[in-house]
Amino acid sequence: MSAPERIPPRSVTAADADPAELLARGELTVRGRIREASNAALFCTVALDGREATCVYKPVAGERPLWDFPDGTLAGREVAAYEVSEATGWGLVPPTVLRDGPYGEGMCQLWIDVSPEAELLALVDGEEPEPGWKAIGFAEVGADRTALLVHADDERLRRLAVLDAVINNADRKGGHLLPTADGRLYGIDHGVTFNVENKLRTLLWGWAGEPLPAQAVGVLEQLREALGGQLGERLAPLITAAEIDATRARVDALLTAGRHPEPSGEWPAIPWPPV
Repeated sequence: MSAPERIPPRSVTAADADPAELLARGELTVRGRIREASNAALFCTVALDGREATCVYKPVAGERPLWDFPDGTLAGREVAAYEVSEATGWGLVPPTVLRDGPYGEGMCQLWIDVSPEAELLALVDGEEPEPGWKAIGFAEVGADRTALLVHADDERLRRLAVLDAVINNADRKGGHLLPTADGRLYGIDHGVTFNVENKLRTLLWGWAGEPLPAQAVGVLEQLREALGGQLGERLAPLITAAEIDATRARVDALLTAGRHPEPSGEWPAIPWPPV
């Protein structure tokens, strides 16, 4: 008698109904290491009840100590960024959970396949960006040459700029922007977020000082209410009470100003390297 045919597991993506359950409860298998990451980041598969997905697992034990963030807190901050993103309704962060794994507790995030055709950043000649682009600043590209670094005037990026202002993202680099073939945009690597001090560093300064869109104002109002309720409860195990209060204060400040934030001058405005 021949063996029964094996039914391959169904691949899960961010569009599925509940990828977070698969990430949290599935069997996690390490397939390799992402060497470009500054902290230990492992490429994995996770499987449960005939479903399977690829994911990134960042164990707390592999976090590099930082002078301005408490040790062992980066994984929780990544999950907190996902929770705030979900509360906006914009879905800008891939499904992310905190769970146990082969190397202890860590962050587990759904892997996102990137569309290589999408162009969100560019270096151009000239003093001003072309229509459809926003200026970031000038960059040295040679011994005697500078070029203007620009990002796309894209509503998805603008939403991400608002999210970064809320979570106080200290490291929004170009390599952390993941556009997909279906038109979605995700942001990743949110380990250095939610500091009580202003540490916003980003490439998405193109709207600095401009009025917030009406939709963003509505989302911020929803966030302010949610932070005093269920969202605040979900964040409590992930970041400190002082950091939750600081997040609420940033939301209040954005609503009071009604504008995208501008660089403070007290902290480097653009991360290095920028990509």
